Amino acid sequence: MGDVCEKMKSDFSKGSVAGNIMSLALPMTLAQLVNVLYNVVDRIYIGRMPENATLAMTGLGVCFPIITMVIAFANLFGMGGAPLCTIARGRGDQQEAERIMGNSFILLVISGIILTVLGLLLKEPLLFAFGASKDTFPFADQYITIYLCGSVFVMISLGMNSFINSQGFGGVGMTTVVCGAVANIILDPIFIFALNMGIQGAALATVLSQFLSALWVLRFLTGKKAILRLKKTCFRLRLKRVWDITALGMTGFTMSITNCAVQIICNSTLQIYGGDLYVGVMTVINSIREVISMPVSGVTNSAQPVLGFNYGAGKYKRVRSGIKFMSIVCIAYTTVVWAILYVFPEFFIHIFNQDAELTLAAVPAIHVYYFGFFTMSLQFAGQSVYVALGKSKQAVFFSLFRKAIIVIPLTLLLPQMFSLGTTGVFLAEPISNFIGGGACFITMLATVWRKLKETPTPSSEHTPAVSGTDNASA
Repeated sequence: MGDVCEKMKSDFSKGSVAGNIMSLALPMTLAQLVNVLYNVVDRIYIGRMPENATLAMTGLGVCFPIITMVIAFANLFGMGGAPLCTIARGRGDQQEAERIMGNSFILLVISGIILTVLGLLLKEPLLFAFGASKDTFPFADQYITIYLCGSVFVMISLGMNSFINSQGFGGVGMTTVVCGAVANIILDPIFIFALNMGIQGAALATVLSQFLSALWVLRFLTGKKAILRLKKTCFRLRLKRVWDITALGMTGFTMSITNCAVQIICNSTLQIYGGDLYVGVMTVINSIREVISMPVSGVTNSAQPVLGFNYGAGKYKRVRSGIKFMSIVCIAYTTVVWAILYVFPEFFIHIFNQDAELTLAAVPAIHVYYFGFFTMSLQFAGQSVYVALGKSKQAVFFSLFRKAIIVIPLTLLLPQMFSLGTTGVFLAEPISNFIGGGACFITMLATVWRKLKETPTPSSEHTPAVSGTDNASA
C-alpha cells in the first residue's frame, strides 16, 4: 500500500501544477541552501582564520574552476539521465527508466576517477593559469589536492541525487545534502581551528561530508522505498542510451563548463588589472551569488520533473501552467533580491570577509555585477523548460550563447575600453544577462510555448521528443 501511495504522490499529471512544483521546490530549495553550505561554510570559516585569511580565501577562489569542472561532469550524467528517467516513467516504461539510471551511475564513477587522476597531475599549471599568484598558490594547492581525492563522492552525491528528486522524493533528496552539510559545519571548525589544519582542514571536512552524502544516496536508491532502483543488471552501458544521456546532459555540462571558462577568464583578467585583491572580490561575489541564486535553482529544478512528466503524458495545458508559474516566481524573487543587494551590500560581504580594503573594493563591484539581476531568472527559466522537455540542442545553444559568446569576449574587451579596468570585468555579467537571458526566454515563448497550445495526437502522447530531436523548434 505504501508503494502505491508513493507512486500516486509522484504522479505529476494529477493535482495542482503549482502545488506539485512547490511540493518539490520547498524541500529542494532547502536542499540547495544546505548544499551551498558545503563550500560557503568553508569560505566563512577560512575568512576568519587568524592568519592569512584573505590570501587563503583568494586561493580557494582560484580553485573554483576545477571544482566547477567536477560539478560539470556530475551534471552531464546526473541532469542528463534524470529527465530521461522522468519521461520514460511518464510513458510507463519502468525498466528503461532503471537502465538509464544504472548507466548514469557507471558514467559518474568512471568520469570521477579520471578527473581525480588528471587533476592531481595537472593542478600546478592549472592553478597558475586560473589566476593564482606566488602568494595564493600554496593555499590553492593545499585545498584542491585533498578535494580532488574525493571527486568520486561528489559525482555520486550530486549526480545520483537528481534521480531521487526526479521520482518525487524531494524530502529524501534534501536529506542527502543535509546530512553532508551538517557534517561539514561540524567538522570545519574542528579541522580548521581545533586541529590547526587551516585550509587543508576545510578541504578534508568537505570530502568527508560528500562521502556521507554519497552513502545516503546509494542506500536509498538500492532500497525498497525508491520507485526506480539502482541495480547491477542495469549497469551495462549501451551506446544509444549513453548518447541520449550525454546529449541531454550537455545542457548542464555546458552551463558548468562555460561557468568554469568565465571564472578562469575573470580571475586571470582581474589578476592583471587588480591583483589578488580583486580576485578576492570576485570570490566574495561568487559566494554571494551561490546563496542568492539558490531559490531560483530550487524552483526551476523542481519544475523540471513536473514539466517533463506532463509533457511525456501529453498534458500540454499543464506544462504551460507550470512554465508560467515558474517564470513569475523566479522573476519576482530576483527583482526583490536585486533591491536588497543594492541597499545592503556590506552585509553580504561581511559574511565572507571582514577586511576593510576588500570591502571598499567589493561594494561598487557588487552594484555593477548585479545590476538588473532579475534578467538572470529568464535564462534559468528558459533553460529549464528546454531540459525538462528533452530539447538539448536549444538548451546547449543558449548556454553557449550567454557565457561563451557574450560574457567571455566582454570580460576580455571591456577592461581595455574607456579605462574601465576591473569595472569592465564586473560589467560583462549584467550585459550578458540582459541579452542572453532575454533571447533565451523570448525564443522559448516563440517556439515551445506556441507549440504547447496544440492538442497532442494519440501517437505523440507516447513518443515525446527527447535529446533535442524536435527539429521544428530548433
